[in-house]
Amino acid sequence: MSVNETNILNRLYFVAGCMFIFGLAVVIKLLTIQYVNGDKYRDLAEKRTIENRDIPANRGNVYSVNGNLLATSIPKYDIRIDTKTPREKVWQKQIGPLCDSLSKYRGKPASYYRNRLDKAKANKNRYFLLARDIGYSDYLRVRNFPLLKLGAFKGGLIMEQNTKREHPMGGISMRTIGYERTDENGNVTRAGIDGAFGDKYLKGKDGHRLKQKIGKGQWKPIVDYNQIEPQDGYDVYTTIDVNIQDIAHHSLLEQLEKYDAEHGCVVVMEVKTGEIRAISNLGKSKSGKYYEKRNYAVWESHEPGSTFKLMAIMAALEDKVIDTSTIVDTKTGRKMFYGRAINDTGNGYGKISVGEAFEKSSNIGLATIIDDHYSKSPNKFIDRLKTWRLHENLDLPIIGEGNPVIPKPGDEIWSRNALPSMAYGYNLQLTPLQTLTFYNAVANNGEMLKPRFLRQVKELDREIESFEKVVRVKKIASDETIKIAQKLLENVVERGTGKKMYSKYFSMAGKTGTARTDYGNNQEWLKDRKYISSFAGYFPVENPKYSCIVVIHKPSLKVGYYGADVTGPVFKRIAQKIFTDTPIIDEIGSLEVQNAAVEDEFQNYYDTSNAYLTIMPNVIGLPIMDAMALCENLGLEVKITGSGLVTSQSIPKGQKVKKNQTIVLKLS
Repeated sequence: MSVNETNILNRLYFVAGCMFIFGLAVVIKLLTIQYVNGDKYRDLAEKRTIENRDIPANRGNVYSVNGNLLATSIPKYDIRIDTKTPREKVWQKQIGPLCDSLSKYRGKPASYYRNRLDKAKANKNRYFLLARDIGYSDYLRVRNFPLLKLGAFKGGLIMEQNTKREHPMGGISMRTIGYERTDENGNVTRAGIDGAFGDKYLKGKDGHRLKQKIGKGQWKPIVDYNQIEPQDGYDVYTTIDVNIQDIAHHSLLEQLEKYDAEHGCVVVMEVKTGEIRAISNLGKSKSGKYYEKRNYAVWESHEPGSTFKLMAIMAALEDKVIDTSTIVDTKTGRKMFYGRAINDTGNGYGKISVGEAFEKSSNIGLATIIDDHYSKSPNKFIDRLKTWRLHENLDLPIIGEGNPVIPKPGDEIWSRNALPSMAYGYNLQLTPLQTLTFYNAVANNGEMLKPRFLRQVKELDREIESFEKVVRVKKIASDETIKIAQKLLENVVERGTGKKMYSKYFSMAGKTGTARTDYGNNQEWLKDRKYISSFAGYFPVENPKYSCIVVIHKPSLKVGYYGADVTGPVFKRIAQKIFTDTPIIDEIGSLEVQNAAVEDEFQNYYDTSNAYLTIMPNVIGLPIMDAMALCENLGLEVKITGSGLVTSQSIPKGQKVKKNQTIVLKLS
């Protein structure tokens, strides 16, 4: 054997030896995995392919105070099929009837489904979608189709359940009721009542179900039942009244559109309980439509303007630095305070009483009262506001409440002009709901209540928790001061800045407000001024049932911007509709009650109905109930537009009418 042959042979032995050692190592490793670490790796493999996956629980329902459904979780289902699971004989026998059933269900030809399913079978698709996002009744129907009714192990059925939050009232009050949003990072946030009470009451407990990973992030249920069934959340009953909510929403929307305003809000509160009966927040989109953009009533802290004059004059009355006979000089509509001018509308009012200054909403009058009596001791005025807790937020459960700003000496925004400015609602900030809370206290004879959105929590018919009124301040002022304040607010509507709202058919009390916003001294601002219009008050005056605030931001100056013109009509419309559609007095002391005004109205109605048998009477100015009765007595078919009192009639007074003739009555 030559040297070369010997070298080649040695190399072969070496390679063979290496291969033998490598093979021996593989065998040893396999034996180690199988017998030493087998359990460990088997558990790891199973964990990677089989998991206990969460089944989200249905969130509890949200109801109105009168039991109407405001938000609910609706189960939705995706139906898929694992084409590898059914045996070939079963597949061939059942696929035709399955396609026929799908054709009847979806409306497409059976051949369409046959082609797609055969292709899925050829591609070994284990997650083929048959139906997406279907309701429970459709789910029961589809799962009983041929092949699918054999279940997961024989028929390849895959059912996936998820829930969607629905709002039966649509966009009305959705921001307050709450909804779910998922940001770009997958974080879920909830607004309103759903967010405030979600974790404690609405959330429920998730269930679990074993699923097997079949690739590409897809998971298939192993069995047809859940290992742990999900537990639905509790139902919450809010204080919202759907009828009042609807009135508030549409009254606000109509005015926002009329004045082409940027945004606005309305809150209606029950005086004796602090329960929020309605809350509407509407902002204008880029397309010019209005929707529930933000909860302005809770979130937006701004200068309230003249609605704060109630707080200012009550502080002076309670501190006894003025009384109803005090006279204040408003000059000729312009007065300098520490180098800065404060103006009133027109040429001023001269020397007038404190009550007249309030009724006419004189900036000079209120600034003079507060500056004359508190300039040397401003903390006395601030401390009075603090006894009413105006410097604190309302501690609402709803996320995002704006903080009030009540400045004091030493603060950055404090100056010599701060005090007279605060007297008429500038140089401080409150949210609409914080302002309303004070007005509600005046209506409630001094008892200040925390606004409340929730009345009860239930599980089916079982009560879990109930909520009662929460008192913030037991008595904000003396009975004397409260009575004076109530009379001042009543006078504003009867003969003051809110006199356009006055109606002899139902009583209201409140205060108008008009505040500049985004203000400055440059020429650009002077050309394009912006205002916040507001009205806060309560009704009826004799026995207040509801308080209400309306705030509208940046109405078009071409249409109008004063509170009496912009927000006053919204308040009146809400009060009028609630007054006529909702019982205000729950108990009657006697059936023999006589009222002179009512008797006169009835006599006028009786005389008119007997005088006009075929001739059209004048019904303008009448309540709709009386107008309809007169028209129907004449045999007319009545059509109505609007609400309130009759402002026009399509058949003029004095015209002869025929039976079944149609008359259109327009209301305001």
